[in-house]
Amino acid sequence: MIKILTKCPVCEGNLKAVKLKCETCGTVIENIFDFPKLLKLSKEQLEFVTVFLKSWGNIKDVERELGIFYPTVRLKLDQIVEALNDDIPSKVKTSREEILNRIESGEISPEEAVMLLNNLK
Repeated sequence: MIKILTKCPVCEGNLKAVKLKCETCGTVIENIFDFPKLLKLSKEQLEFVTVFLKSWGNIKDVERELGIFYPTVRLKLDQIVEALNDDIPSKVKTSREEILNRIESGEISPEEAVMLLNNLK
């Protein structure tokens, strides 16, 4: 299945749907339509959400099915929440110092720290 584009491939601006057409009778409706927020997620994020929902939000089941550990599950959830709330200041953004402290304490792996550091703006 082809994913609906929600970002402009030229400038990364938000795209809007402007025309809908009925396959049966040919009726055309023109307006500006917003896309559901879930379409803003990447394919990987949508797959994670699917596993998460099928597991009824049970983190242990998500860990088992995806072969990842708790900190990675939390990181992915935080990234998804941030993507869905792009108009709200994120609570999941952390400082470099906090990330380094989390590595030092063994809370996260170096690989997870790199993902967090890459997400800092």
